[in-house]
Amino acid sequence: MGVKRIPVNFYFVCFTIFSAAILGMLFYLQILKGEYYGVLALGQQTPLEENNSSRGSIFFSDGVTILAQTVAKPIISISISKIPAEEKEKTMQELSGILGEIEDTGTGETIKKDLTNEQYKVLKQKNYTGTYVNEVFNRVYPNKKLASHLVGFVNGEGEGQYGVESFYNEILKGKVSTFSVLSAAFNMKDSNLDVAGKSLQLTIDYNIQYYAQKLLEEAFNDWQMDSGQIIVQEPSTGKILAMAIWPDFDPNQYGQEKNVSVFSNPSIQALFEPGSVFKPLIMASALEEKLVTPETKFFDEGVANIGGPPIYNFAKKAWGEQTMVGVLENSINTGMVFIEQKLGKAAFLRYAQKFDLFEKTGIDLAGEIYSNNETLKKGYPRDFAVASFGQGIQITSMQLLRAISTIANEGNMMEPYVVKKIISQNNKEEIEKPVLEKQVISPDTAQKISAMMVSVVENGGGRRAKVPGYLVAGKTGTAQIPKPTGGYYDDRTIQSFVGFAPANSPKFSIIIRLDNPKQSDAASSCAAPIFGKLAKYIIDLKQIPPSN
Repeated sequence: MGVKRIPVNFYFVCFTIFSAAILGMLFYLQILKGEYYGVLALGQQTPLEENNSSRGSIFFSDGVTILAQTVAKPIISISISKIPAEEKEKTMQELSGILGEIEDTGTGETIKKDLTNEQYKVLKQKNYTGTYVNEVFNRVYPNKKLASHLVGFVNGEGEGQYGVESFYNEILKGKVSTFSVLSAAFNMKDSNLDVAGKSLQLTIDYNIQYYAQKLLEEAFNDWQMDSGQIIVQEPSTGKILAMAIWPDFDPNQYGQEKNVSVFSNPSIQALFEPGSVFKPLIMASALEEKLVTPETKFFDEGVANIGGPPIYNFAKKAWGEQTMVGVLENSINTGMVFIEQKLGKAAFLRYAQKFDLFEKTGIDLAGEIYSNNETLKKGYPRDFAVASFGQGIQITSMQLLRAISTIANEGNMMEPYVVKKIISQNNKEEIEKPVLEKQVISPDTAQKISAMMVSVVENGGGRRAKVPGYLVAGKTGTAQIPKPTGGYYDDRTIQSFVGFAPANSPKFSIIIRLDNPKQSDAASSCAAPIFGKLAKYIIDLKQIPPSN
């Protein structure tokens, strides 16, 4: 049987219908709505509908407190050249009476003014020729600077920039099809093709975020650092509970920022050499390989020679005989070199890879970067020796916190995330579930390194991170900052603290990072106390019972 031919008339009819639809739309746009679009074209420095009215909202973890929303703002556009000559004087007088003085420069230009609700009602009713009264939709951030780096902002074209607004842009703004525009031209409903944006409920706890940013502001007043970061994570799920960055910005006023670099989120978009906060990862690797135990002895002479310049401890101090617990408690660089020599280059790189230090964390925020650390991989023995205490290896703060959270979570690495629910306009929810990536170290090794980190807080350099009644695991770090031309600055450091609590059943992990604090010599003086304050606040907020 042959293929049935479709009559030529069918194509002609289809073409005629489609042409009529196009002509109808043009008639609607150019004739019926010609004045409106004429005013719109003349009067806008930014699009009239600055952001799509259907863009979804963004909420904190409680699902009630708003981080970002789209709101209507009434405006009037006055195209003076469109006002009939015989009506111009009277119209301008009446408009001035309602809006205040309106300057007519004689150029026929369009004037745009924001309206109060009362003015909007009056002018909508008057409907003067040459004016168009409408509501535009602006993206508003009610909490201003709170979580600004995490949320990002929406630009004048309605596109999300940075953070959650960018990463989830397509989900938030929805979709409007060409056929929906055609339907609108004929006043037809086409809801299946015009899809409103969905809303997001974050994992970010409003109270923890607020207090973390407050602590960073206090830290600047006390220590005058160049910048600072605090990230709080739930180790068992990967949820980010807070991500505070200083200096911050107001996404409502993003156009007023002169330096666009302020919009970047350094916790995922800036590499740094972590220093001694890196030591627990290398210690855990050696424990996992059964090359050392917490009680393994080491005699420190204060210097290690691996070729090239000698490697010293902080202040060139010699600690004598120490256990591996003592190496962490006192943050002994030469002790870490001792461990690295046992571990070897291949195992060092293997565990760095297992802790995912050479790839992105996969967090759902725009612009995350990472380093392959190719220089280290091709390096000399001394390069690996200094990397054992966090020099010459580059990572992000988020990479480091995820690795520390892996220790807190019995060696299980979870994918970090900031959105826990995606909510459609009909309130249908898509719940984002925690993702277990892999087992990095055994539960036994995780328990041993956790106990060693508790000892750092109880007996070592992390004492000021203590929370009475609770076991806190942590590690300080005071890292030198490399020069772009090579070598390190003598007077600049990154001072940080990483840890988790309660150590026997971790509910949160935290990284505190202060870049180049001017009034502090070591992280034990500035970063550790901030950790202690924030940890106590979270414990009280969540009513976490004391450690046994």
